[in-house]
Amino acid sequence: MQKSAPTAIDTRPITQIATKRKLRTKILRNWQLYIFIAPALLSILIFSYVPMYGIQIAFKNFIPVNGILGSPWVGFDHFVRFFNSYYFWDLLWNTLGISLYGLAVGFPLPIILALAFNEVKDGFFKRTVQTVTYAPHFISMVVMAGMIITFLTPSTGMIVNLIEAFGIKPPDFLSDPRWFKTVYVLSDVWQGTGWGTIIYLAALTGVDPGLHEAAILDGASRMQRIRYINIPAILPTITILMILNMGSLLGVGFEKILLLQNPLNMESSDVISTFVYRSGLLDAQYSFSTAVGLFNSVVNAILLVTVNQIVRRVSENSLW
Repeated sequence: MQKSAPTAIDTRPITQIATKRKLRTKILRNWQLYIFIAPALLSILIFSYVPMYGIQIAFKNFIPVNGILGSPWVGFDHFVRFFNSYYFWDLLWNTLGISLYGLAVGFPLPIILALAFNEVKDGFFKRTVQTVTYAPHFISMVVMAGMIITFLTPSTGMIVNLIEAFGIKPPDFLSDPRWFKTVYVLSDVWQGTGWGTIIYLAALTGVDPGLHEAAILDGASRMQRIRYINIPAILPTITILMILNMGSLLGVGFEKILLLQNPLNMESSDVISTFVYRSGLLDAQYSFSTAVGLFNSVVNAILLVTVNQIVRRVSENSLW
């Protein structure tokens, strides 16, 4: 009598039970850590994921009385209206112009400042300069905008009076549309460069001092050590921050722009975020403003994924 071949035992249920037990044991063993991160997770869930339910407003003619579910669907009508509007390209150009301008000026400065600080011996001068450079980060946006307006006021502004002292006629910084992007970007650089420097200084602390000692013995100059040791050490950090900055290329915040905006500089100061605020909250066009904001977020997400994939293929540093 021919014996039948033994059948393989399905161990998947046993594996699943073992995995669940292992996970339960891990949670019970580290329950304090899970309680510690619970508020952050709840905050992200409540304020980031739950509001995504309202995205469907962009595809409806939202009527507050009827609610989200009771409002009629209109499909992509709001998107088509925005793309065909006369102000679409102006908003896009202003947003991209401010973002690229800020990226070109503001991104390299923290790197240069961190490399310079790293070469200065620890002492009173270094601590003082570091404090002075990153202190503006803690100034609130409203106070910062008020300081900018005070400094650049045509009649009594400190910077305006300083320019006049050299016999030069100062431009209308606050009302001339050609100067708005420069004022916005340079004030942003002043407020954020010192704080960004801390990130690169933290990365530079991980450099092995033995590399510098070996380079000095080989006769390397200070600039050569910066080029071949320090810069490669912070290159992963530079790459990650560059990807994040490119992912928020259209994400220009509206707070400071709104505070510095006036009818005279509207030509270059009106960006997508301020348009969403104006059309959504002031004009009560809820569906239309949601569609514009969704377009902004989708483009940022596409840019983030695209740049990350490009960097991942070129180098080993990427977000995922």
